[in-house]
Amino acid sequence: MTTIKNLTLNPRQLSFEMLRGIYDQPVTFSLPDSAYDAIDASHEDVRTIIARDKSAYGINTGFGLLAKTRINDDQLELLQRNLIVSHSVGTGEPLPDSVVRLIMVMKVASLAQGVSGVRRVVVDGLLALINHQITPHIPVKGSVGASGDLAPLSHMTLALMGEGDVYVDGQCVPAADALAQHGLEPITLAAKEGLALINGTQVSTALALRGYFLARDLLESATIVGSMSIDAAKGSDAPFDARIHEVRGHHGQIEIAKALRSLIKGSDIRASHKGEQDDRVQDPYCLRCQPQVMGACLDIINQAGQTLLIEANAVTDNPLIFTNDDGPVAISGGNFHAEPVAFAADILALAIAEIGSMSERRVALLIDATLSGLPPFLVDNAGLNSGFMIAHVTAAALASENKSIAHPGSVDSIPTSANQEDHVSMATYCARRLYEMAQNTATIIGIELLAAGQGIDFHHGLDTSKPLTTAHQLLREQVTFYDKDRYLAPDIEAAKQLILSRSLTEYWQEMRNDWYLSK
Repeated sequence: MTTIKNLTLNPRQLSFEMLRGIYDQPVTFSLPDSAYDAIDASHEDVRTIIARDKSAYGINTGFGLLAKTRINDDQLELLQRNLIVSHSVGTGEPLPDSVVRLIMVMKVASLAQGVSGVRRVVVDGLLALINHQITPHIPVKGSVGASGDLAPLSHMTLALMGEGDVYVDGQCVPAADALAQHGLEPITLAAKEGLALINGTQVSTALALRGYFLARDLLESATIVGSMSIDAAKGSDAPFDARIHEVRGHHGQIEIAKALRSLIKGSDIRASHKGEQDDRVQDPYCLRCQPQVMGACLDIINQAGQTLLIEANAVTDNPLIFTNDDGPVAISGGNFHAEPVAFAADILALAIAEIGSMSERRVALLIDATLSGLPPFLVDNAGLNSGFMIAHVTAAALASENKSIAHPGSVDSIPTSANQEDHVSMATYCARRLYEMAQNTATIIGIELLAAGQGIDFHHGLDTSKPLTTAHQLLREQVTFYDKDRYLAPDIEAAKQLILSRSLTEYWQEMRNDWYLSK
């Protein structure tokens, strides 16, 4: 895997392009001098606050409901260590390297804004983990998305301290060994630093960003595959007339209709249908209403994206260090509450579920000879051959499963920390579930790709449009025509991987040039 090298991480300037690059492959980063100036000034402010000998939450007090407990100055380092080890209580499978990279980069971007009070050695420690591709072992479960992603970020912080486990070249090793191997020293956390590292929404935001990237990929692939289904079923292009969509005015609907027009333009299959006698007055919604449904999905994907881009660039720990007329002050607030991320993840779940739901309906149409005009179940000699009959059942099962998983998690608050933290966002779960939903939807679209490709092949002697011909060729490089019943699961997996790899969309960049409102 290649590495994106020598990027400068300017605080508050993370873009989707940069975030996607971080997610897709390893990176190396450095900070500008201006960021170190802000970091140093903020740490000096913490030292000033401690010297005043007054209580300041998380600096010289306990945490949560124990905030009234004053801690002696000679125990402040122990306080931070105790915080990290006691909060490292995650469970479940480890987060993948791609997500952990996003977490660490966003944490650096937050701390580098100079209101968190940490030393530069802490930020440099995180940069060293990123740049040496040392991935902390972070269990996937254990955060309620309020007071920060405390448990998972504690596991990240353990690696800085030379404790816990990390992954190097895919192998799980003790953090102390990995640091020593790369000539890195464990960090002893000073006042405020443990709290600054584990307060924050970076885990839920990274998981939601993964869901956002996948939702975009799925929508783009579904638009191409949905166009193939239109052609396979000899559907009408009239519903995609620009005038229809302009008078409604929704950005997503206008853009999806524009893409569909472009994708099916020039199809000989479509042209052959215009002169035929056809008693279908209007196509079923799964063909005709793609701009309205997929356009609505695009709009809420954009809405979620705008929220997540703000959050990726945000400072979300607590307390934050500012300067008043009489000197520095630690102000306690609630930026660690991940409700914006939870809402964004919930609406991404709706989009991912609907993309799959519409795709499943198109599969159902294509296998139904009375609707599609194609051979029953898309196979010759139906009866002896079952064709795509049960492939559709799989698509239906996954679409139905997504409907249940899509239930909003943000409404399911549960109080924690002896009711001090009495309303939580559940953002980490909201975001984590998007991956499973995306795998389901990718499989459904993959099944539709097989079905639509099969339908196009049945229009012997007639070519589809140029863009869809390319998509069809990409499919046929992986999966041959289904001439008789065979072991179909490998075909479905191959088609799914075509969807997840973005192979179908990479060749046609113009489709999505104007889709996304945040860059």
